[in-house]
Amino acid sequence: MITVEQVKSMIEGALPDATVQVDSDDLHHFEAVVVSASFVGQRPVQRQQRVYAALNEPLTSGRLHALALKTLTPEEYTGKI
Repeated sequence: MITVEQVKSMIEGALPDATVQVDSDDLHHFEAVVVSASFVGQRPVQRQQRVYAALNEPLTSGRLHALALKTLTPEEYTGKI
């Protein structure tokens, strides 16, 4: 099993400039919003690949069963984290 804090920490480790919010009701299905200036100029699939790469071990081992992901630049983000 993996915690919300661990998922958040792994994403922040791979994207140190990012603001990250992670939520989960059951610690198997997670939702993450990742806002990073490093996403500027990247297509959505490229942004998601960077986040998934940071979470490779828990995804492949099954500790992280599902991840709903939003990846945004600071200019695209309109809410609060």
